[in-house]
Amino acid sequence: MAIVIGTNSGFVTVAPTVDPGGTAVQIDIISYVSKDTSPSTAAKITEIGWWCDTATEESNFEVGLYAADGAVVPNEAGTRLYHDNLNAKGTSLGWKTVSVDWDIDGDTDYWIGVQVDNTTTVTRTNQVTTGGPGFDFRVAVGALFDPYGGGAINEPNGMMAFYAVWEAATGTNHQIISGNGLSWFTTEYFGVWITLFSFVVLSIINTLKQFSIG
Repeated sequence: MAIVIGTNSGFVTVAPTVDPGGTAVQIDIISYVSKDTSPSTAAKITEIGWWCDTATEESNFEVGLYAADGAVVPNEAGTRLYHDNLNAKGTSLGWKTVSVDWDIDGDTDYWIGVQVDNTTTVTRTNQVTTGGPGFDFRVAVGALFDPYGGGAINEPNGMMAFYAVWEAATGTNHQIISGNGLSWFTTEYFGVWITLFSFVVLSIINTLKQFSIG
């Protein structure tokens, strides 16, 4: 396996389940942010996850989402948009996940943040330093700060084994009867159908009035 954007890093449609197989690096008492661009139809993040490569003592971890609006380097992690700061890591290796409900915009650069509190045994995650949109980190920190404040991006071509499950916007379905049977349309077009229906009804009423007068 390898770390791949859209599979086990960045924005994904399905959460990964296997070892991403990158380079193991320390993550406890370090905060990392990993960059990716949201898909054009993305409207929400429902889960954040990161790969824990070692079985270590229990500790807390934080996850967050940052805008690419940092003040030092163009497109670096800046404003913290969302934050979930109380999550038990557990003591086993594997994917550590948090369910979230975060609204986002499509086709927009974001940084996925993860910070893990200190453990007696070094806790590690996976990364690669080539082929990606970039990651940054801050050492000896106990939180995901706002703003992130990373300064120069440490690995502008790297990526972390951090992911965000995304969903597209959905509308309410309405069922109507047509000459060809049942058809479906979303609330996006509901007003159009109501307007057309009203126009047809008014046209029929006006026609009937003309006949009655004649």
